Amino acid sequence: MNGHQSTIDVEGPVARNELNLFYVTCWVILVIFIFVGAALAYATIKFRARSNAEESEEAPQHGHGNPFVELTLIGLSVLALVIIAIPTITSIQYTSDVPQAERANAYEIKATGLQWWFKFEYPKEQVAGSGPLTTSNELVIPAGRPVHVDLRSMDVMHSFWIPKLAGKVDMIPNRANYLWIEADHPGYYWGQCAEFCGESHAVMRFRVIALSQKDFYDWLDQQEKPARNVSAAAESVEPKAQFASIRQFKQNEFGFSNPQFEVSPLEAWRAKQFPEKDEDAALIAKGRQLFQAKTCFTCHVVRGQQTGGNPFYPDLTHVGSRTTIAGGLLENNAEQLRRWIHDPGVVKPGNKMWVNGYQANHIRLSPDEEVALVAYLQSLK
Repeated sequence: MNGHQSTIDVEGPVARNELNLFYVTCWVILVIFIFVGAALAYATIKFRARSNAEESEEAPQHGHGNPFVELTLIGLSVLALVIIAIPTITSIQYTSDVPQAERANAYEIKATGLQWWFKFEYPKEQVAGSGPLTTSNELVIPAGRPVHVDLRSMDVMHSFWIPKLAGKVDMIPNRANYLWIEADHPGYYWGQCAEFCGESHAVMRFRVIALSQKDFYDWLDQQEKPARNVSAAAESVEPKAQFASIRQFKQNEFGFSNPQFEVSPLEAWRAKQFPEKDEDAALIAKGRQLFQAKTCFTCHVVRGQQTGGNPFYPDLTHVGSRTTIAGGLLENNAEQLRRWIHDPGVVKPGNKMWVNGYQANHIRLSPDEEVALVAYLQSLK
């Protein structure tokens, strides 16, 4: 009951309030079940035919019921509904928006659902010449502080759900929706689109990373910087073992191989904030050139290195510092990143990178080009 997306093992006030409401409903239903089951068992045992003679007797004439019994049942039913309704209304009021007493301290974030990934914008953090700080598929928040999330959609209806922090709220085209979340302590939380939104709906995922206040602002400072440039003066070496030839993947093969995700996913995320060991500067430079030559920059923003980009596609300025790629589906390591850029249409059918990028522009990548692009993207910390 304590899996990645458990609604029983909660770690935030909103999810805890919803869990308490769930328990109230369960207890009321349990009491009803016991009384109804006991009455049924009593009637079955007391009034059953005990012999062939009794079984052949003519059934007694039915009356019109007992007013006392009927009124009692109606009263108990109304009471049960009231017991459920009062905490339900209270819970709706509590979870719909940040409580008044904490509203001044709430941090604002805008979340946008697209087929099939999530874009997160930080309106208070303006990047010179680029508007608000933008990330993709990994929402970093301050722990112990309410976060007000403005929910939008740029195509079809999606649903924003972080089971351990809050319930589901729809992202509806041309309509603003809201929710608030708060993590009790620093942690790493799994999220999911919970509204069918197309053929890759089931693999539209995201993560929430809650950090201490200091770590959160340190992360913001790093994210506001332009893309990292690896010095071309660094010694060039042969491609590393992590850039081995692409192997054959099954379409739905699990995309995580790092055991640290199970032991401590937050520490796995922290480790991704540092440059990869033994980087190949020449290979990274080649990947940077390919990123432009293959017209990747027309869709993806890499601040400080590439001009262009499109709001319908993820910002890759610091993509190397994220633990996931492909809309939270795959672990962000060399093997899985190469798997993604090798054939994104197989990993996530119908995605725009495949349809509007690879197919529309007839993009083909050789094995060496894939290796160079992986090295470049992993360098973007």
